[in-house]
Amino acid sequence: MAEEAKCACGIANVGIFACSGGSNVGQIANKVAIELTKQEVGKMMCTVGIGGRIKGLMKSAEGSERLIAIDGCPLNCTKETLELAGFTPDRHIVISELGIKKSKDLDLKDEEVKEALDKIKEILQSD
Repeated sequence: MAEEAKCACGIANVGIFACSGGSNVGQIANKVAIELTKQEVGKMMCTVGIGGRIKGLMKSAEGSERLIAIDGCPLNCTKETLELAGFTPDRHIVISELGIKKSKDLDLKDEEVKEALDKIKEILQSD
């Protein structure tokens, strides 16, 4: 990461990037990123902004000590977006690999969000 990068949003030691795709697992990824930010595990950042190469958002990612990519499914859109912009995620997690089946149902089930959040926190704590 560039040492002289200035973050557009203040501090950002751990950047959390999530899918927000049109499926339950994409939306769960997004919801988990929000919860991880609320719990101060890291700071949710804008994956779409990285795809659009928005200067301030690129600086924020460059200023992060660690990048976490959370994808909903094996299409890995978040990871691919980061890599196309020149970033390599330090940790990549795919929600559908955590035992949650992908569907087009956008009415999230609280128990699936909690299950994903708990598993992701466990994965991150093992790093």
